[in-house]
Amino acid sequence: MRPPTIRDVAERAGVSKSLVSLVLRGSDQVRPEKRQAVLAAVEELGYRPNAAARSLSERRTRTVGVLLNDMRNPWFVELLDGLNSLLHAHGLRMLLADGHLNLRLGEDLTRAFTDLRVDGLIAVGTLPGPEALRTAATRVPTVVAGAREPVLPHVDLVANDDQYGARLATEHLIALGHRRIAHIAGQGMVGELRRRSFETVMREHGLSDTAVVEQGDLTEEGGYRATVRLLSAGERPTAVFAFNDIACVGALSAAEELGLRVPHDLSLVGYDNTYLARLRHLWLTTVDSAGHDVGRRAAQCLLDRIADPTRPAEVVLSTPVLEVRGTTAAPREPRA
Repeated sequence: MRPPTIRDVAERAGVSKSLVSLVLRGSDQVRPEKRQAVLAAVEELGYRPNAAARSLSERRTRTVGVLLNDMRNPWFVELLDGLNSLLHAHGLRMLLADGHLNLRLGEDLTRAFTDLRVDGLIAVGTLPGPEALRTAATRVPTVVAGAREPVLPHVDLVANDDQYGARLATEHLIALGHRRIAHIAGQGMVGELRRRSFETVMREHGLSDTAVVEQGDLTEEGGYRATVRLLSAGERPTAVFAFNDIACVGALSAAEELGLRVPHDLSLVGYDNTYLARLRHLWLTTVDSAGHDVGRRAAQCLLDRIADPTRPAEVVLSTPVLEVRGTTAAPREPRA
């Protein structure tokens, strides 16, 4: 049995094929009774529009390519939720690709997206090889979300205010009375912004001599190893501010393995407020980096850029907030 066609829908509803097309595109130029007749015919016949044919006629695929820095990062789940909610409301579907796989295979997944003729491209997180993104941006409206690089013509950057978020975390620890504070640093421009903000706040409070930065790699294992190095030093810190929640979980494991109680012996602050931070047995103090809001704003920037591809690029920052939970407390030693 052949599937129903748009002609069948038109005959069942007693209208023309062009009017059926208007209804299916959501046009507001159709009278309510005609729209209802068409929708009823679609339901009765089980009609499904031919996506390929519609793409050819509209010269749009109604898809958006999303290239993720790392699908294992839980913060991206919040961002994707915000992204998808607005895109879906505008009739667009997401196609996902893993940037780590892109790097390992040596493939240019941005090229795959442009070959599929996506309506737009969103790069999520810090991705290697900005040249591929630069080339893609000349062919399709492009937005970078959750990162502060690369800076490209006609490519919007949407992220949280990393400098302000790092300030919130550092000032929280200082207000509790901590003086020897360490930061497990991240990578890319986001990592640089958070590190510089940490150092600035420590300097403003006259604590430059007791500020320590240890490089991490954004993973739990990296956070664990960095914390072991910090806690094995001659004068260990009383508090650690980690680049993200994943690294903070690694720091928590290291502290417990070395016999330190959190927060009695060591305070810990993460970043992102992912579901990990909200697990009751972890209950991390962390910076909420507004992932859902970043996603929605990135989607809106893409919609605006699809409507006007040549408009000037802009940087859009969401405001983070500090979530105080169970991994921070005043140090046991007296305040200086």
